[in-house]
Amino acid sequence: MNKEERYKRDEYLKGIVNNLPDSPGCYQYLNDSGTIIYVGKAKNLKRRVSSYFNKEQQTLKTRLLVAKIADIRYVVVNSEADALLLENNLIKQHKPRYNVLLKDDKTYPSICITNDYFPKIFKTRKIIRNSGRYFGPYTNAGALHALLELIKELYPLRTCNLNITPEGVRECKYSACLEYQIKKCCAPCIAKISQEEYLEYIAEVTSILKGDIRILQEKLLAEMREEASKLNFETAQEIKKRYELIENFRTRSEVVSSSLTNLDVFSVESDEKSAFVNFLHITNGCINQAFTIEYQKRLDESDEELLSMGMIELRERFNSKAREIIVPFAIETPIEGTTITIPQKGEKARLLALSRLNVKQYRADRMKQEEKLNPEQKATRLMKEIQESLHLEKLPVTIECFDNSNIQGSDAVAACVVFRKLKPSKKDYRKYNIKEVDGPDDYASMREVTRRRYSRIIEEGGELPSLIIADGGKGQMEAMRTIIEDELGLKIPIAGLVKDGRHRTSELLVGRDYEVIGLKQSTPLFRLMTQIQDEVHRFAITFHRNKRSKRQIESELDSIKGIGEKSKQALLQHFKSIKRIKLADTEEIASIIGKAKAEIIANYIKNSKEA
Repeated sequence: MNKEERYKRDEYLKGIVNNLPDSPGCYQYLNDSGTIIYVGKAKNLKRRVSSYFNKEQQTLKTRLLVAKIADIRYVVVNSEADALLLENNLIKQHKPRYNVLLKDDKTYPSICITNDYFPKIFKTRKIIRNSGRYFGPYTNAGALHALLELIKELYPLRTCNLNITPEGVRECKYSACLEYQIKKCCAPCIAKISQEEYLEYIAEVTSILKGDIRILQEKLLAEMREEASKLNFETAQEIKKRYELIENFRTRSEVVSSSLTNLDVFSVESDEKSAFVNFLHITNGCINQAFTIEYQKRLDESDEELLSMGMIELRERFNSKAREIIVPFAIETPIEGTTITIPQKGEKARLLALSRLNVKQYRADRMKQEEKLNPEQKATRLMKEIQESLHLEKLPVTIECFDNSNIQGSDAVAACVVFRKLKPSKKDYRKYNIKEVDGPDDYASMREVTRRRYSRIIEEGGELPSLIIADGGKGQMEAMRTIIEDELGLKIPIAGLVKDGRHRTSELLVGRDYEVIGLKQSTPLFRLMTQIQDEVHRFAITFHRNKRSKRQIESELDSIKGIGEKSKQALLQHFKSIKRIKLADTEEIASIIGKAKAEIIANYIKNSKEA
């Protein structure tokens, strides 16, 4: 690989890493032939993957791995436990070269309820189809053991390996074991409990394993209160610990479910130009394929059409023969022998939600990459949004915003900020001292500034803005309109930014009818309008503050021609006041600022006395 190829590869990988989400998930590194060479999990995908490309932290082994990376894929999941399970499955399936070798082929443990006449419950790492119901797997072994122990205490279910049959029970072929003697088993083998009663226990245990721990919680709370009422606080504390362990640490995977096998999951996200279809393939209870493709729209294709095309393409690409397909809405498919499922709840609904999460993240990443490669594309898209929202005839390439600032009419000023292609153009900012208005009259001030601003642009043949925004409501807009339209005869759209009771940007007023455009927080339009409003406010306040400060430090010396700022400061520092300067003789003044300037001041004092 030459330098140019290495540079292109590094820039490509950098673009992927910069756009990774701050979410848990699994990442896969691929070499130039498309083979997965490393699989990892992360609590924060962006932070974890970025660390591989930090040269200061790279070890020799990491450098060797990074040198082989040609592409990065990732799958977003809902929790760190889900990422751990998915990583385990992917490593077993792909056996990546740079991952550690597994010493055995064991997986995470699950809980099995057998299909026996009197079912058993036990922990297992081996999944045998049609032998029973499996729950899990569990990444927290402590929680799994605590759960089994509590179930054992709550329900006296059998633990033996006897093959109990109805005939054997009737013929008394079995005998009770020690577990029955110590009251740990209900002895179904000797008919101490009926099958109906036993299966009621199993139904309650199944509810607990499926996540409905209400029964277990109520029983533990009752026991805890009973022990506390008897002043057995140590026993009550032990029960509380078990309660909290089940409540806080029992984890159940949404990525892997032993009850699901050989099915495909599809979801779609689209906009005006593009569509993205995500694919998850589930085999033997785990995800072993995850991929997203992008379509460029040519006509006004519907999501149903796009999902059907993506489904056929991805099933052929990955040679999927799954007979069940999970989708978010009803579609027509030419694939024979398959069942379309639109889940509303349960494991399949969670898998569909995971697919949607991945397709949305992929779409967001693609948009970020395109905006970085072509920054103007983002600005153009937002300008089109403004054009549509405000019903403008053309794109708002140049936006100007005005704001007034004064304190009870004193030191009244106004400011104009200019945004070109939604970026501040500070060389075009303008400050205005209010000259024609007496007292605090914001509307008159706005009329004066608007007239001065656009009269001058017309005289000089300058560029008029595409949109004018007043930092205020209807009154400010109407003041502008009387000058822009009635006096100058210009046709420039005018809008007004309105703040709520907490002084936050809340809505935009447009048109003669003052149509209200709501601004939803966190949207690009809201952020832009907030930026414009904050910028014009900052610029106006800074100008007003500087003007007020300058007026407050003005003195009689400022009106004497020939006395500069340094001389003024030196005199005030020495004499402390204008009065003392006037009482001083010329020689003392000359010792501070020189004879020539001392003569200027002496003549000024003499003339002012005569006047």
